[in-house]
Amino acid sequence: MDLHVHTCLSPCAELSMVPRTIAERARQTGLDAVGICDHNAAANVQAVCEAGREAGIAVIAGMEVTTAEEIHLLALFDSEEQLQEFADLVRNHLSGSNDPEFFGDQIVVEKNGDPVALEEGLLIGATDLGLKRTVKEIHRLYGLAIACHVDRQTFSILSQLGFIPAELDLDAVELSRHAGPEEHYELRSLPVVRSSDAHFPEEIGSAFTTFFVEEATVAEIGMALAAREGRKILKVRARDS
Repeated sequence: MDLHVHTCLSPCAELSMVPRTIAERARQTGLDAVGICDHNAAANVQAVCEAGREAGIAVIAGMEVTTAEEIHLLALFDSEEQLQEFADLVRNHLSGSNDPEFFGDQIVVEKNGDPVALEEGLLIGATDLGLKRTVKEIHRLYGLAIACHVDRQTFSILSQLGFIPAELDLDAVELSRHAGPEEHYELRSLPVVRSSDAHFPEEIGSAFTTFFVEEATVAEIGMALAAREGRKILKVRARDS
């Protein structure tokens, strides 16, 4: 699974990151599942789910939310209803308007890539939701909270805080495709996943996590992260490692 893939709704993503392209690229690279995690929004998840069903790719409903501390978190859910409730919360705590010429377009599309709407909110900005509350809200909706790209020098929990608070109930931490060995980072003995954070089609599947689970669901992934009932993480890697 590659649990961190953007669509053209994210202003920093290539406009070619439309549902059918994402699903087909995932299939070509040998993935079984992708997590769709746009910045502070989720309007393209349903369309990717539709394209995924046609391509035989499971789609995890998610979001990359930016906390008040400018920390990026993956929020993964088993249902679009749970994700939508979280998206509504995020929208109510996000301010500002997008400048397409500066940040890029934010396009809501159908599964074939046909535009439906332009998102006018400043999705690249930070919410006013604090880190602890954001994790709590994700768990209230039975989701998984994963600290994004902790090896990066910007927008990661380590770059912003310098450490991972012991009382913070994260489900896992994510290393990017550019990360060095795990021992280079202070990860508080949390489970580690690896994802592509793909913004371009060719990046999809460039980093991934192999899980031993019964099916590609958040419930099963959660059990694998906790090493419960025989579920487990088998491998985390980037394509060139």
